[in-house]
Amino acid sequence: MKVAIDISQIAYTGSGVATYTENLVRSLLQMDRNNQYLLFGISLRQIDVLTDFTSELKKKYSNVESKIVRLPQTLGNLVWNRYHVLDLGRFIGSADIFHSSDWIQPPIKGVKKVTTIHDLVVYKYPQISHPDIVATQKRRLYWVKKECDAIIADSVSTKRDILETLKVEPDKVTVVYPGIDSQFIPQDEEEFIRVRQKYNLPERYILFVGTREPRKNLQRLILAFDRFLRHPLVSSQNKEINLVLVGKTGWGQKLKNVRFVYPLGMVEKKDLPAIYSGAVFFVFPSLYEGFGLPILEAMACGCPVITSNMGSLAEIASDCAIQIDPYDEEDISVKMVQLVIDQNLRKKIIKRGFSQSERFKWEDAASKLLKIYESLIS
Repeated sequence: MKVAIDISQIAYTGSGVATYTENLVRSLLQMDRNNQYLLFGISLRQIDVLTDFTSELKKKYSNVESKIVRLPQTLGNLVWNRYHVLDLGRFIGSADIFHSSDWIQPPIKGVKKVTTIHDLVVYKYPQISHPDIVATQKRRLYWVKKECDAIIADSVSTKRDILETLKVEPDKVTVVYPGIDSQFIPQDEEEFIRVRQKYNLPERYILFVGTREPRKNLQRLILAFDRFLRHPLVSSQNKEINLVLVGKTGWGQKLKNVRFVYPLGMVEKKDLPAIYSGAVFFVFPSLYEGFGLPILEAMACGCPVITSNMGSLAEIASDCAIQIDPYDEEDISVKMVQLVIDQNLRKKIIKRGFSQSERFKWEDAASKLLKIYESLIS
């Protein structure tokens, strides 16, 4: 069996889809030495990210080849999503399976087509999505519904959204939970001190990790944080506490300059475990997610979590995190106070978080996906 996988989204380093794609490809290659893999990608400015990734894997595994094309993704969107012309086989040759990525759905004849749908935010919450993203994703999903033989959903919540919105046959959609990178484990004090000095982190901080865009709900988080600071049980403490925001800037309303809020921006991947480990707690009040990997990364590092009580976040967090109404600043604030003041609650959430994070492994995801590939050509 020859499997072609679109890895174009890896070019967007630091995004959730890039992390998903990279880890899934690595896990498939580590597990499966019998089948052949072709890694296809397009990019213009970030083409080196793709070529470096594929070069590393080709040195390590004998059953992988690559086809990286210097082409802007905007042009790929135009040709493959809007006009849906130019058969991909002209670039990659023959294959048994083609697994498309999050952005582009090219036509390809004589091949079983698989795709991953991470979320349906462009249908569920178009008002908190960039108009260009909405247009691109809707065009892609039109072809996904029409042509794909199998659809992978990151969560039960996402599968439900797919069935309700796209109206595809239920047996086409399979939930395959992503895993957690093995680097996410509690870090020792020495490593935390190194990272804190590197980024000039405050001594005590609450943490958020994610792209800064409207659906991440950061404006409400900051207003809730301001309420939290003014709460008597917090303001009476002698130690200052800050809110640290890690992640690239996306689009939408700019954050106001608020005291004790540190927009740290992007950090090196190797430093994230220590940043999680050193936080008082992690808060992720997103309005909509297809999965919510950062909450599991925090749990795996021994950091207690507060997250939304909606959709996939409630599904993934279960009773292993403090759940909040993301539209209610007071509720967010009250739960933040509880997690700072109540040490027994904090210990319980940390313990449950460790157990929950152990359920999500990339080798399990790769194994399940491989069975889906095989079932399509059997």
